[in-house]
Parts: sequence; structure tokens; C-alpha cells
Amino acid sequence: MSTQENLNKWLQRSKESISDWNFIFREELKNIFRDQGVFLFMVLVPLLYPLLYAFIYNQETVREVPAAVVDDSHTALSREYIRQVDAAPDVKVVAQCADMEEAKRLVKHRDAYGIIHLPASFSDDVVNMQQAHVDLYVDMAGMLYYKALLLANTEVSLKENAKIKVQRAGGYTDADDALVQHPIEYEQVDMYNPQVGFASFLIPSVLILVLQQTLLLGVGMLGGTARERNSYAELIPINRHYNGLLRIVLGKGAAYLLIYLWNAVFVLGCVPHIFNLPQIGNPFDIWCLAIVFLLDVIFFAMTLSVLILRRETCIIVFVFSSLILLFLSGISWPKEAMPRFWRLLSYVFPSTFGVNGFVKINNMGASLVEIKKEMIWLMGQTAFYFGTTLLVYRNNIAAARRRLEQKKSDLRERKAQREHQQAAEA
Repeated sequence: MSTQENLNKWLQRSKESISDWNFIFREELKNIFRDQGVFLFMVLVPLLYPLLYAFIYNQETVREVPAAVVDDSHTALSREYIRQVDAAPDVKVVAQCADMEEAKRLVKHRDAYGIIHLPASFSDDVVNMQQAHVDLYVDMAGMLYYKALLLANTEVSLKENAKIKVQRAGGYTDADDALVQHPIEYEQVDMYNPQVGFASFLIPSVLILVLQQTLLLGVGMLGGTARERNSYAELIPINRHYNGLLRIVLGKGAAYLLIYLWNAVFVLGCVPHIFNLPQIGNPFDIWCLAIVFLLDVIFFAMTLSVLILRRETCIIVFVFSSLILLFLSGISWPKEAMPRFWRLLSYVFPSTFGVNGFVKINNMGASLVEIKKEMIWLMGQTAFYFGTTLLVYRNNIAAARRRLEQKKSDLRERKAQREHQQAAEA
């Protein structure tokens, strides 16, 4: 065979591969936009859910938390303490109760979220140079209420302590008073989240999880739908265009990537800007991380889609796992405090490294070199899940072909039996 003939055959095969890839790519896009459920999860939810979530937590911190006061001291010092707490931006004193039972009823009916109790000996202990106590009871159903009440009472206690020390020290100058109040001067600097807000802490992690979970749901529903419509309950339809393994995987993957590149621009770029969340990272670095992360999730989803036999199954499994994956990422709970089993399990999911990489770049201003660990893991997962996708798709296609051959064999056998029966009757 001449070189020209080999070249012509290679060009012909390449043309067929590109044509098949283009057909699979377009068919997958059509399936996404034709299926209302898939369109909802892959197009609408990534656009609307981050806006809703960020809008709910956009206030960042809780202000004017209702609190009840039980003042058993009834002294000038106790009343001053109560006024200082009420003046704090985080707490609002809504009632001064006669006893603890009345205050408990307010908390029970959610008219207050905490009780500040000043005992009868509060002022006497200070006068007698003994340590005074303030009791704080907080409804722990909401951690933000606890944080607001505790910080407000802590700040007021420190200010009152400073005043008492100055009165007792008897200094002659303002400099002496300042030295008594604060022997060691300190300054608190809250890095990467200056307002100590809940949204700045949580929303970046949720944005990455939204991309992953909606992709898993969409690809899983497409796989379940394909099985339901296919007469052999197989993932890959029997079609002359679905002939090469690579063109099938790359054609489907390209369709998902095209849609989620736009989703990533909006979710990771526009949403933080709309709600004024911390955004100090280099956009190019974020974009590089996003592409690797999306490829990782796409092949991870395509691998898992083989296990989805019905389209509803993925909704139950993947939605349930969202909260677990948030904890496994190590953002809401330190990974160092997790048991070894859960740390190892977290390495299975792209979100673990996607969340940490995005937070480091977007919130902390890290570069790609500084998130080298996360990028290596994401690229390693991408290669691994690409391999598993090829493997499971290959087995699925082989199973479909075996069933098709079995059906043809059964048809030939039944045809031969009918011809034999007709010949016998004749």
C-alpha cells in the first residue's frame, strides 16, 4: 500500500471521527436543552441558587440579638453594665425580668435568645475586692446568636474591668491610667474576612459545591434517561455515530464543559462581585483552577452515571451528599480534627480540592504556585476519572453489543424454526 493511500485512509478516518464527535456533541446539547429536569439542574440552578443563598446571608453578621436581663443586684454598677450591653450593636435588651423563670419563658417563646443574669452579690463582690460573676445563658440552636451575646458581654466586662483597675490604682496622669488598663497593648486583625461575616466564610465553598452537585445531577439524569429510553437499558445508544470510545467520551464531555464554562464565569466571578464578597485573587488563576476542576467533575460524573439506572436515583443520592461534602472539604470543620477514615474519603471528591483551591486564590490572594497541592490532586483525579470513564463506557458498549448479537441470534433461530415448521406443514 502506497504512502498516498495510507494518508487518504488516515484523513478519511479523521474526518469520520470529527464528524462523529460533532454529532455526539450536538446530540448531548440537544438532550440537555430538551429535558426540562436536566435543563433545570444544569442551567437554571447554577444561575439562581447562588444568588438566593448569597442574598440570604448577605447581611454577614447578626445585629440586635434580643436578650432578657435578670438583675438581682439592683445597684448602679449593675445598671451601668446592662446599659453598656444594650448599647453594643450586637445585642438589644428587650426585657428586664423579675426572676429566671420569667426570662426562661421569653426564651422559650423566642422573644429572646439569651439571658444575662447579674447575681445579688455582683456589686458587693467588686467593692470587697472579690471576683464578680455575670451569668450568660444562650439558646444554642443558633451559633450566631451565641457569638453575638458572648462577644458583647465579653467586651463590656473588659471595659468595666479597665475602669475598676484605674479607680483602684490611683494614678496621677492619663499615661498611668492607660498603662494600668492595658499593660500589654494589642490589636486584633481579622485576616481575609475583616467583617468576620458568615457569607464571606461560607459562600465561596458553596459556590464550588453548586457547580459540582448540579453537574452530577445533570449528567446522572441524562444517564438514567438514556437507560430508560434504550430498549437494552444501556447508557450508549446503538447508533453508527457512537462507534469510537474516545469520540463518545470527548463529545459528551465537551458539551458539559461548554455549558459549565459559562456557569463558572457567573458563579465564581459575578456572584462574589454582586454581593461584595472578598475577591482578591488573580482572575487568570481562578480561571485555570475552574477549568481543571470542571474537567475533573465531568469525568467523575460520567463515571458515576453508569451506576444510575433511573433518573430519579441521582436526585436522592447526590443532593443528600451535599452537606457531607461541605464538611469533608475542611472549610466548615478543620480537616486535622477529622478521623483518618473521613480524611481519606474526602480525597475521592473533586470538591475537596476545588473548595480549598478557590478559597485560597479568591479570598487569600494565593497564586497557582501556592495551591500546587490542590492543582496536582485535581489533575491527578482528572486523569484517573478519565480512565475510569473510558473503562466503564467500554464495558457498557460491549454489553450492548453482546445483547444486540444475542437478539439477532434469537431472531435468526426463530426464523429458522418458522421456516422448518412451514416446510413440515407443506
